[in-house]
Amino acid sequence: MKRKSILAYPYIIWSALFIVIPLILVVFFSFTIEVDGKKILSMANYKELMDPIYFKVFFRSIMLAGLSTLICLIVGYPVAYIITKAPISKRGTLILLFILPMWMNFLLRTYAWITILGKNGLLNSFLGFFGVEPVSILYTNGAILLGMVYNFLPFMVLPIYTSLSKMDVDLTNAARDLGANSLQVFTKVTFPLSLPGVISGITMVFMPAVTTFAISRLLGGGKFMLLGDLIEQQFTVVGDWNFGSAVSIFMMIVILISMAVMSKFEDESDKEGGGLLF
Repeated sequence: MKRKSILAYPYIIWSALFIVIPLILVVFFSFTIEVDGKKILSMANYKELMDPIYFKVFFRSIMLAGLSTLICLIVGYPVAYIITKAPISKRGTLILLFILPMWMNFLLRTYAWITILGKNGLLNSFLGFFGVEPVSILYTNGAILLGMVYNFLPFMVLPIYTSLSKMDVDLTNAARDLGANSLQVFTKVTFPLSLPGVISGITMVFMPAVTTFAISRLLGGGKFMLLGDLIEQQFTVVGDWNFGSAVSIFMMIVILISMAVMSKFEDESDKEGGGLLF
């Protein structure tokens, strides 16, 4: 028992140094303001958050993050399902090909889309070959959404693939033996049993999507400020660490609430036993 306790010390120290202490500092800064070089406890930073000008930032961030999560789910679930239906010998290769772009730097992947979506980019060059007028996608909400989906789609596919690959095939076979058609098998057996992976995927996509600032900066051209942009601006440009910390705490609360909701749905799906009812 003592040996296990000793082995846990490095993890405790690591968590304290890089998780607990930074979080305490962020909370401290969020509840203080600087007056004459002194830190004074105040709710001014959170009162400033109530300014209507920031509501648009919150709404745009949550809307784009929610839309990107929904698109990732709609696209990612069929991809994960197709991979699980492939021969076992080929599944590893398919997963490898799918996550291969993630081996490249995040910023480089995002910069690549500027080349594709630009006025004289690959997309417009391709359309021009067929006599189609150039389209202006870069520096729009659509470009930001596309960048989010492209970068975060693997985070949706992998947990869903894991849930589907662990599913007992005998359950779907039994459902068919009982007279269920393909749609009923999917809606009553396959999808309910894969809900833990779906919920994990939603959480893993929504969290980075709502906090990103690089994608909106590069593909949005700085025209559309998101929560991540607001925080980054307060710390690096404005130098108002107190207000930036308050925004960070607000964003953490939003993420924790979304995680709690997702966890509740996951618990309910486990209690229902996968919904094996016809």
